[in-house]
Amino acid sequence: MTGTPLADGQLPPFENDYHPAWLPTAAFAPVGCRRLALAAEDPHDDAVLRTLAAELAEACATHGGAVVAPHDDPDLLLRLATGRLDGYRVVRRHGRVVVTAATPTALLHGWFHVVRTGEAAFSAPDGSPAEDTDERHAPSSDLRMLDHWDNVDVHPVMGQVERGYAGGSIFYDDGVVRADLSRVTAYARLLAAIGIDRVCLNNVNVHAREARLLTADLPDVARLAAALRPYGVRAHLAVSFAAPMTLGGPATSDPLDPDVRAWWRDAADRVWSAVPDFGGFVVKADSEGQLGPFAYGRDHADGANLLAEAVAPHGGLVHWRAFVYDHTQDWRDRSTDRARAAHDHFAPLDGRFAPNVIVQVKHGPLDFQTREAVSPVLAAMPRTRLALELQVTQEYTGQQQHVCYLGPWWSEILRFRPWGEAPGPDGGAPVTVADAASGRGPGGLGGGFAAVSNVGDDRFWTGHPLAQANLYAYGRLTWDPELDATAVLDEWISLTFPACSPRLRAALHAIMDDSWRTYERYTAPLGVGFMVSPLRAHYGPDVDGYEYSKWGTYHFADRDGVGVDRTRATGTGYTGQYPAPWRDVYESLGTCPDELLLFFHHVPYSHVLHSGSTVIQHIYDTHFAGVEEVEAMAARWEEVVDEVPDGVAARVRERLAEQRRSAVEWRDQVNTYFFRKSGVPDARGRTIY
Repeated sequence: MTGTPLADGQLPPFENDYHPAWLPTAAFAPVGCRRLALAAEDPHDDAVLRTLAAELAEACATHGGAVVAPHDDPDLLLRLATGRLDGYRVVRRHGRVVVTAATPTALLHGWFHVVRTGEAAFSAPDGSPAEDTDERHAPSSDLRMLDHWDNVDVHPVMGQVERGYAGGSIFYDDGVVRADLSRVTAYARLLAAIGIDRVCLNNVNVHAREARLLTADLPDVARLAAALRPYGVRAHLAVSFAAPMTLGGPATSDPLDPDVRAWWRDAADRVWSAVPDFGGFVVKADSEGQLGPFAYGRDHADGANLLAEAVAPHGGLVHWRAFVYDHTQDWRDRSTDRARAAHDHFAPLDGRFAPNVIVQVKHGPLDFQTREAVSPVLAAMPRTRLALELQVTQEYTGQQQHVCYLGPWWSEILRFRPWGEAPGPDGGAPVTVADAASGRGPGGLGGGFAAVSNVGDDRFWTGHPLAQANLYAYGRLTWDPELDATAVLDEWISLTFPACSPRLRAALHAIMDDSWRTYERYTAPLGVGFMVSPLRAHYGPDVDGYEYSKWGTYHFADRDGVGVDRTRATGTGYTGQYPAPWRDVYESLGTCPDELLLFFHHVPYSHVLHSGSTVIQHIYDTHFAGVEEVEAMAARWEEVVDEVPDGVAARVRERLAEQRRSAVEWRDQVNTYFFRKSGVPDARGRTIY
């Protein structure tokens, strides 16, 4: 592997010890065997265009095609054009394809679109020229970012990557930025192929070592940015609100203090001087022990606007996380509800944030649970730019030990209609969560999408080879939230396993399509959440693991029933944070969806669900069914292991064995717990301990 950053126009090494993911060499055969051309005034003047020229040359050198001049009738012409064009345009006439874009990065995305389309971009199944088309492909939002929770130093509790389940960091090793960053460029290539163009380089929990990235270690940040830049990916940093005090500035971090404001302006000037295309700052403040503006009697708008003022001259952004709640809660207090916290803190501040502040909101009000209601904050701040935050890393969904394809869950979230069937602002279709994040909701503002990355230095990027599909799906679904999650998975299969047989394709769909719901079946039921082991960093069952803790994540199971009363009538009032119709849908037992019943209501075990089952029988049935489904997954994998590389076959087999062991433990602990609480036996007479 080469040193870094790679020279301009130099591709990351193709012969390496890490998996090619969705960009194996074979995926480029349909384009690389043809005549390709790049039309730009001087492609050598731009890093991304140099990369694109190298991509074409590599594809042709590998697969027998040729790079020709634009006027030599190429089969594929990539053309950089002037004028306004969001995304890229693909025109096909008589089997020849022209991709046009107004920016180098958009043109690069267009190149990967053709690679993804494969032979169908040029030919019909019978070999004749494909039907003429004229398509425009624009992203739903200009902001599609991944947050890395990587630590420069190995943290004594959280390790090298907080909530990381795929080894160490691809950026840092042994307390410093890696000497060889060619794998970072390979990562940027994977991201460009799915339309992601921003990466935050470090943990939102900014420890003392990571804080220095803002000052003394800026040259290393510049090296990381240079490794990402060839594929149009911009670097962001997570910064500590306490930075002025901890990095040698004023003895306060009061956002209204003139010296603090000057310190941040100087810091921003230094960052953009070192990295001219730097994206901005990500901030976690007044949350889980991180200092914030509350310490000075200020609010989140005061804190965010301090940083916004500093980065505005450079066109920078501030992503201010809305994950703020009381993490020293008294479990005896049934009136305090962690789910209310983000709305309580942020909704009253709507309209007070600077235009370059993006309030980054977790998709649910708690913490990336397998199933929770969509956060009401996403419908409560029409005068604020909001970003939807997802979690690609599988913290509460099996930690990349379990197959759990999250695309269907994200599709549900993206398509959720916070205002029900009410017409949109222009009288058109009802507004979705994706619309609100993209600027097509009330207020017309949007902050895009962010997600916690699931990548580490493991050979398979995500530890579990099939977990790579979640990263792929995040990029594709945030580019176009209307895509079908199953079709996106099929794209991933086609690229990751070129020349995939119908048998292998069917097996992968059988294993992965419904795997999120399978995981849900054998873990926490009916939206109640958590029930995980705090001592094993949220892996494995521990039904009462958080029940008497300070974290505010309770299920309140007793001999009579289970669930959290969040109603206005008798509970915490959380349902009142939603607009109509959801405030009433969730309030009523008669209309609350089964899958969220225990998130909103405390009910007796005998309560009959809309499905016709009682709560207790549903718990028993789903936990037994979940284990059976995992066993079927493992059996299906064994039928096709001969069709995948040995390393992939072995790793997936190992992970499926662990998933079965864990699913059995979940089944037996959860079922036994509720049998002992309720005293109600399983109607089917199965073994419960």
